[in-house]
Parts: sequence; C-alpha cells; structure tokens
Amino acid sequence: MSTDLIPGLRFDRYTAAQARGIRDTVESVYRHAYVDQIAAGDSFVAPEAFMRRFDAYTDPHAGRFELVVGSIEGEPVGQAWGWPLASNSRWWANLALGEGDRAAFVAENGMRTFALSEIMVCKEFAGRGIARALHDELLGGRPEQRATLLVEPDNVRAYTSYINWGWRRVGTLKPSWPDAPTLHVLIRDLKSES
Repeated sequence: MSTDLIPGLRFDRYTAAQARGIRDTVESVYRHAYVDQIAAGDSFVAPEAFMRRFDAYTDPHAGRFELVVGSIEGEPVGQAWGWPLASNSRWWANLALGEGDRAAFVAENGMRTFALSEIMVCKEFAGRGIARALHDELLGGRPEQRATLLVEPDNVRAYTSYINWGWRRVGTLKPSWPDAPTLHVLIRDLKSES
C-alpha cells in the first residue's frame, strides 16, 4: 500500500536501544490503540504488563529488534515491531502445529523467520489503512524467508486483515507470558518481497 493514500504519513525506524529511548511514545501509542481492551481490565493487556514485555523485547541481548513508528504531522499514530528468530529462540516453545514436521518447521538460524510481534494504530486513526502501511513498511525488504505473527482467534478485524494481506494459519500457541491467551499462529512467505 502506498503511503500516498494516507496524506502526511511518515515512518521512523528504531533499533532496540533507540526504541528504549522513546519508551513514553511506545506506551502512549499502546494506550491509544487499546483503549477498550485496557478499560475491560484484562491483566494481559494492562499497560504495565505490556511495557514489561516491551522491555524484554528491547533487551540489548535479545537480538535484532526493529520498531517502525508511523506519524502524521509529527503525531505518532501507530507502531509495529518485530525481530528475526535466532536459533535459540523460545518463540515456538508452545506451538501446536496443524500439520507437517514440527522439528523442521521450528528450525531457526536467525535468517529464516521474522517475528512480527506487534502492530497497532491509535483508535482515532483506525480504519484509514495505517495498519497495512505499517505492516508493509516493517516487512518490506526483509531478508528472511518468511514472517510469523500471533493473533487472537476472536479478533475478527485483525484476523481478516492478515488473511487478506497474504497470511495463513498453521497452528496455535500459548505464549509463556503471564495471563497470555492461546493464539493462532500465522505465516507469510517473504521471498517474493526481498
């Protein structure tokens, strides 16, 4: 998707160390994107729990984290981030693969799979194509063979978008984070995008 369709949208990229430097911005975008879920009181989506996960993702020893922040007229309106899965990654630890050889599927070398961990748009900017633009900006030109993400099965809007953007379901996974739900695992081939 061209950002020309979203007037004024620009992207800034951050490494893990740089992302820690804009921690307040990351939390603000999260709070504006998950207003309803936070208000519902689910402990997994509480801002404090989310920021603990963010701190773990951006740990200097965690790998090659990359954050993309989308802004319009200097105001952050959304963000997406992820990282390539290393050979010792715990990402697949609780994977229930739908079909195929599990050992072959989860074999990582740091260049096989990019984990798209988060994509979010501030509620007041939702429905304008910003999520797709963030998605394409983060994944565009990635050197990995494929990307993976986790989605709540009842998040119909996001799930439908991912399927329309070329993702397919391969199984389920319950992350090791406290109070994490069981999520669907989606995969998307990146070879044609490099």
